[in-house]
Amino acid sequence: MKRYTLVDQLYIHPTPGGCYHATSTPTHSPAKHLIRTLLKRDTTPLLNLEGLKEWTELADDAQAMSMLQRLQEVGWVQGFSSPLHCIDKPLEIALPELLGSLGNQNKVLLADSQGFYLASSGFPHEVAEELSALSADLANMHERRSGLLLNNMGFNSSAWALVDASGNSKLGFWPIYVGNLRFVLAISGMPHLNHPNFVNLIWMLTLRYT
Repeated sequence: MKRYTLVDQLYIHPTPGGCYHATSTPTHSPAKHLIRTLLKRDTTPLLNLEGLKEWTELADDAQAMSMLQRLQEVGWVQGFSSPLHCIDKPLEIALPELLGSLGNQNKVLLADSQGFYLASSGFPHEVAEELSALSADLANMHERRSGLLLNNMGFNSSAWALVDASGNSKLGFWPIYVGNLRFVLAISGMPHLNHPNFVNLIWMLTLRYT
């Protein structure tokens, strides 16, 4: 059996990939629980064994350490030498500043499950309203057909997109599950979900809605 040693004085935080894994579907797992738990803190915690077992819900030391190694190998968590702090601004001010960086055309909106947009960057108001309504229709349809797409066809994704002849996204819709709520990111052009602001977005939504 492998022996693991935690690096001293590191503050653990999810990566953009980790945030996407934890919020792109509403399912549960030890890995998702760890990431979601980290996002419920307004400051990144110091990594230690007791905390790790709590965050993963794994009582065994070796299993918890093995879980952390797997998450590190796939790039879902990262360590910092000093703590990070969640953005301390009201959502209505912070969200438009974050959203534009998540797409190559700076046209991004965040909608709720009812089809109303919470914030928008780059879209005219009327367009944002229509896209938000469309996002709710697509997300509802996906949830109705998820048995076919996931269980029968093995598509472990809930995002939908309009694509060009080369398969590049022209307009994409990316569900985000935070607590018991579902949001959708509508992104014009190619998404930039591997951006640090995607972590900031999920972090702020988690603190607000869970």
